[in-house]
Amino acid sequence: MNIGSEEFERILRSRGMRVTSQRHHIFEAVNRLKHATPEAILDEVAAQLPGMTLSTVYRALEALEEVDLVTHTHLGHSPLTYHAVDDHQHIHLVCETCQQVISADSSLADALRHQIAQAYEFDVDPTHMAIAGRCKNCRVVAP
Repeated sequence: MNIGSEEFERILRSRGMRVTSQRHHIFEAVNRLKHATPEAILDEVAAQLPGMTLSTVYRALEALEEVDLVTHTHLGHSPLTYHAVDDHQHIHLVCETCQQVISADSSLADALRHQIAQAYEFDVDPTHMAIAGRCKNCRVVAP
């Protein structure tokens, strides 16, 4: 979500939350990294905020998730991965070789969602859908 500092502050204050430099730096890091673990986010902000701890990152991510600025997903067996909330629902394509995460429009899964709903009376949440495979750089094409 590309929002400015003023909008970021407005959203937090409207929900009764304090605006802190830690939250702001963490939100900016999530936007830069696209899909990142808390550890990667900590690495990203450590240069600007040397005293930052992993527990602070987790607390800030929880607060930002409460106000719908970030969300998390489970991408296979890896730790929670956070990304900014946007108006565009997407599924996650996860490369099993390089761990790259590609966002794909959730409409690509519409047929599968419909089939699951019909067969199992189960509504799939595409925002938490992750499909494992290999990206174009890691695919091995047989000769």
